[in-house]
Order: sequence, then C-alpha cells, then structure tokens
Amino acid sequence: RLYSLANAMDLGELDAWLARTAEAVGERPCEFICELKIDGSSLVLTYERGVLARAATRGDGRVGEDVTANVRTIRDVPLRLRDDAVSEVSLPTSVEVRGEVYLPLASFDRLNAEQDLSGATPFANPRNAATGSLRQKDPQVTASRDLATFLYAIADPRALGISTQTGVLGWLGDAGFRVNPDVRSCSDAAAVREFCSAALEMRQRLPYEIDGVVVKVDSLSLQDELGYTSKAPRWAIAFKFPPE
Repeated sequence: RLYSLANAMDLGELDAWLARTAEAVGERPCEFICELKIDGSSLVLTYERGVLARAATRGDGRVGEDVTANVRTIRDVPLRLRDDAVSEVSLPTSVEVRGEVYLPLASFDRLNAEQDLSGATPFANPRNAATGSLRQKDPQVTASRDLATFLYAIADPRALGISTQTGVLGWLGDAGFRVNPDVRSCSDAAAVREFCSAALEMRQRLPYEIDGVVVKVDSLSLQDELGYTSKAPRWAIAFKFPPE
C-alpha cells in the first residue's frame, strides 16, 4: 500500500508533530531526514531479478494503472539495476521502489509553447503535465515530454539489509536511480525547522517545482514502532509551503 502523508501547514503544526514524535520515542536518540517534496506524480517500479518488469501509478494507494511502456521511455529510469549495487546484497527476486515523476520547468515551458502553436489547451502546471504525459496511450508521446524522476523509497528495505532512510537513499543511488541531492540529516527539531526554512527560500531557484519538505524518522525500527494511522505513517509528515 502507498500511504498518504499527514500535512503540517505551518511551523506550529510541524513543531507539534516533532513533539509527539519525541514523546513517543522517549529517551532514545531519534534522527530525522528531510527531503524536498517534489510536486509531481507518484510512481512505483518493480524489478524482477534486477530488471524493470512493471511501472504503475499511485492509483488508490493499493491498485494503480500500468504505465510500464511509457516509463521505459523516461531516460533516467534504469531498465536494469547496477551490478555493483546488487552484488553487495542478497537481492530478492522482486524489488519494489517508489518515487516521483515530474516535468522540469524548462520542459514544461517548451511543452506549453508547442500546445499554443498547435492550438491545443496549455497545461495548467507541471504536475498536471507530468501526470498526463505518464498516462499517454502512445509511449512515443511520453518520450517526447522530457519527464524526469526522483526515487526515495523501497517497499521492503529490510530485505536488502537496510536499516535507515539514509541507507534507502544511498542504495537507490548505487542501484542507478536518480535521487534528489537536497537532503539533510537532522539531529533535532531546530535543524528540521532550519532546513524547512532554507528549502522555502530555495524554491524559486530550482529547475523543478516543490511544494514542501517531507520529514521522516530516519531509523526504520523506530518507524515500525511508531506505525501508521488508517491514512498515514506516524513517522513522517509533509511540511507544506504556501501555494503560489
């Protein structure tokens, strides 16, 4: 299942989540990891014996739309996992990874210019354009749209011997996936708030759109302890930026 994330709409709500998490963890050390929240469309990739077998949209969180043929045209999605990454672990037969597909701003501007020239309706924003491009019936149309990805999760990281979200991102990079470089490990709430404020200032300089920061407990064992509500993990929250 792909869970949604609970939202913190301001620093006060973020502080409340950090306080609840600290209370639940108690005296044990708790590191956080902060990742930019890419404003795109969720993507799930399944690799069988190291080879891309299936790509799906988020759908309802349990069942998504098969977009394998289209995703094979996205240049930064590896069709086969790198040997140096898989040789270091006993690779399970099937590995499922998760991330975001998005349209860079330069590609969005080019696409809308083409829409204008052809008399078609321009896309409202890069997120809608990415979603529409991913679900095209003709993979060649998807290939022409210059989609890109950032991967950030593994469905079962423990099967790969990974114990932290930092380790998840490291393995994804080693395996050939594109991982966002603007990530920060934070040892306390003050560092989390500092990163969120810095990311808001960074927003206008990035070549793609973000709409917040995702804050996660780094330890997978602490994530297990914190668990889930019926809708979202208790060990993560999305700090949302004001809409533009």
